[in-house]
Amino acid sequence: MTTYLWVAIGGAIGSIARYWASGAVANAFGATFPWGTLVVNVVGSFIIGFTATLTGPDGRLLVPSDARVFVMVGICGGFTTFSSFSLQTLTLVQDGEWARAAANTVGSFVLCMVAVWAGHVAAALLNRGT
Repeated sequence: MTTYLWVAIGGAIGSIARYWASGAVANAFGATFPWGTLVVNVVGSFIIGFTATLTGPDGRLLVPSDARVFVMVGICGGFTTFSSFSLQTLTLVQDGEWARAAANTVGSFVLCMVAVWAGHVAAALLNRGT
């Protein structure tokens, strides 16, 4: 149960950080392109990759599993889910699974675009009362 608490605390920290960071970037560079989201996704991907490598079995820091979960699932998960996607795709590439990495990349993009479109359509129908 303690692990779930660490995930929840990390998720709260990551979510607050995402809200602040994406807003700060949007204020600095404008909101005509989702720079805030792009920056958050890139930073989150860097953090999860850095943490996974530094604290993994071959890493230079041995940390309790709850510490890894706190950062990688909690903070990065709250900050961005793109970081998990990036780490999993990198692992596929490192394992020589190029086709699976490509399928993950294309599938994630296409399916998420379809899902956001479907959500938009469903909400638009509800808004019209249909």
